[in-house]
Amino acid sequence: MTLIRALNPLPAEPRRCEGCTTGGVSTVEMAFAFQPIVDLATGSAFAHEALVRGPNGEPAAFVLGQVDDSARYSFDQRCRTATIAQAADLGMNSFLSINFMPNAVYQPAACIRSTLEAADKHGFPLDRIIFETVESENIVERAHLVEIFRAYRSFGFQAAIDDFGAGYSGLALLADFQPDLVKIDMALIRGIDVDEVRQRIVGGVLKICNDLGVRVIAEGIETAGERDFLARAGVKLMQGYLFAKPAFKGIPPIANAPSG
Repeated sequence: MTLIRALNPLPAEPRRCEGCTTGGVSTVEMAFAFQPIVDLATGSAFAHEALVRGPNGEPAAFVLGQVDDSARYSFDQRCRTATIAQAADLGMNSFLSINFMPNAVYQPAACIRSTLEAADKHGFPLDRIIFETVESENIVERAHLVEIFRAYRSFGFQAAIDDFGAGYSGLALLADFQPDLVKIDMALIRGIDVDEVRQRIVGGVLKICNDLGVRVIAEGIETAGERDFLARAGVKLMQGYLFAKPAFKGIPPIANAPSG
């Protein structure tokens, strides 16, 4: 038994959920690109987000558009296990951020089994895995998403709300569950250095998250002006093309990330 399995055992009584018993099999061809989330305090990668792409680099929408309801569960499971395997093969020593589909998780403790088995098989520490998803209420009922996040945290994973500020239930979700990380949507970041309205909105989000002990990631950083304004505002974790574009078959080098 490995240390990962010993510290984070599989559920004692395996349960087969609706997805296991009624779901179809996903045969969608896909690949993954990794994009760093940069820690400005060190100038290095805090984490790498795994982004699903088509086999020839097609965008995520191209892949997701081929996944029907019957194959949603198996597709989500394939994404998790393949991402962990690739991260391990690359020797990734940062956090690994995995996007998941809440509407493909029926019973969190049962649906996590393949993830635990993949981490165990490839020797990837559970406490270096982040599960992130968008906060829009049209994805899944908020209560169910909170249940998923709480279950995942109990297994040692970190939780992140992606695209915060782009959906409908962000503050309500934050009131019900305080994740480890919140990723501020790029629509609020774009041009923030010259937009007073965005500065005030993001400043409010930063204060709330700081008070709750939630770390903030600013995503979609494309200019030095955006980076510098947010750094002065206290944001230390950033992601965007300014630092690195997503890369296939490797970990991209980081640029434009002065430490300190």
